[in-house]
Amino acid sequence: MLVRLLYVSRAVDPSPAAIEAILAQSRQHNPATGITGVLCYGDGVFLQAIEGGRSAVSGLFGHIQRDARHKDVELLAFEEISERRFGGWTMGQVNLAKLNHSIVLKYSERPEFDPYAASGKVSFALLEELMATASIIGRA
Repeated sequence: MLVRLLYVSRAVDPSPAAIEAILAQSRQHNPATGITGVLCYGDGVFLQAIEGGRSAVSGLFGHIQRDARHKDVELLAFEEISERRFGGWTMGQVNLAKLNHSIVLKYSERPEFDPYAASGKVSFALLEELMATASIIGRA
């Protein structure tokens, strides 16, 4: 059974090196568990969608909640899915600070996207738009 989980958290260390370490770890460990997804980051905030088997996704989210690199972890959405939307990436990435503000403003009250103030549905709609506009980068 496939599921998708969407969460938001704050980075304890928002440096480029710390973000790259998280992405590298994801790309190393996710293929073995069948996890795919995308990590958006900016202004010290992570918005991440992870997809895969229910047990694997649940286990990874539990790990993220205990990970000292994250704080203020909040679940935005969890659903059963019939197919993956982010299957092309072991962990794609988007730097929200580099996005066109009109894309962010489409889903937010202000040009700075705050996933803590948005619904899971709106946050996922932003991720879909980023995918459609080829804003997601990363390796399979």
